[in-house]
Amino acid sequence: MLFMDIWTWEPDKRDEVIKRATGLKSPEGMKVLGEWLDLTGNRIFLLYEVDDPRVILEASYIWTDIAKVDSVPVMDAKIAMELMPKV
Repeated sequence: MLFMDIWTWEPDKRDEVIKRATGLKSPEGMKVLGEWLDLTGNRIFLLYEVDDPRVILEASYIWTDIAKVDSVPVMDAKIAMELMPKV
């Protein structure tokens, strides 16, 4: 399954976010496909694939005290359009 996370944090948490993220590795079972930093604010976008959604809890648990995480299941738009019922 593909997921897109949007992580946000308050400006005063910036240094703590950098400290925790430095050298951090993804948990076993999570394949990171891309990361994008919002250059205008305190957000990062993370696209990853997992077979077991429970891995998401392991990956996000250490951040809940300093960041908000919105995790959204996603699918390639072309594939999704092909799977949608035709009306």
